[in-house]
Amino acid sequence: MDWDQLELNPKIIAAVRGAKLKSVREVLCVSGPDLQRLTGLSRSDIQQLLTAAATACRRHPPIPALLLHRGACRRLESGLRLSVGCPVLDELLRGGLPVGGVTELSGESGAGKTQLALQLCLSVQYPTQHGGLNSGAVYICTEDSFPIRRLQQLIREQSRLRSDVPPSLTSSLQFSDGVYIEHAADLDSLQVCLSRRVPLLLARGLVRLLVVDSVAALFRSEFQAADWLERTKQLLTFSSTLHHLSQEFTTPVLCINQVTDVFSSSDHRLG
Repeated sequence: MDWDQLELNPKIIAAVRGAKLKSVREVLCVSGPDLQRLTGLSRSDIQQLLTAAATACRRHPPIPALLLHRGACRRLESGLRLSVGCPVLDELLRGGLPVGGVTELSGESGAGKTQLALQLCLSVQYPTQHGGLNSGAVYICTEDSFPIRRLQQLIREQSRLRSDVPPSLTSSLQFSDGVYIEHAADLDSLQVCLSRRVPLLLARGLVRLLVVDSVAALFRSEFQAADWLERTKQLLTFSSTLHHLSQEFTTPVLCINQVTDVFSSSDHRLG
């Protein structure tokens, strides 16, 4: 889209061109303060620019709250959630993962993040009356190989873990056939996966859960501290892609990230 097509003050358009920002999507990949530094525009001008750029990129018109309340918009399916399969966690999450949203699961190594993600890959295959979405899951690995043995263990234990589901239904589900595995060793391959293969699986109704394990690993390995601007652009583009997939296909997205902390020897006591 040409800048002249946007309803913006000519001064703003000239400043954007002077900063060599080539598209509205590129503008949306830069934070407000960074745009101010690049263009020399005021904060209010930047707000106008971002609003116009977001409107130009919007794929769907705004949805009135009344339609959401009536449940007339399948794309958002207000209130629908994917059960975790654990009553305690489901209660904390008000029913499970929201459908049509991106959820981040973070914690230290060994906390059980992958285990929970694997259980969700099975939970999504149950019918909606049992907290599932009656479809499969696509699991994208960016660090380690897919933990197939752990998945097989969970499959064998489903009748015990999901005692709320009739055993005949559990035994009839071919869980392993409903988990699609992808590996992405760099950001380029991840973007190809998210822009081509994943939308195809979603459009065909084969999956209705997307798991990325993990997000931060690729960004840590591919960018140095001095590459903060490009890293920010890539991260915003990546998050925008996830949100688009989630909203377009009414699909919950789970992003896994590992976090660490360092405590000094003097921090072992409280008080």
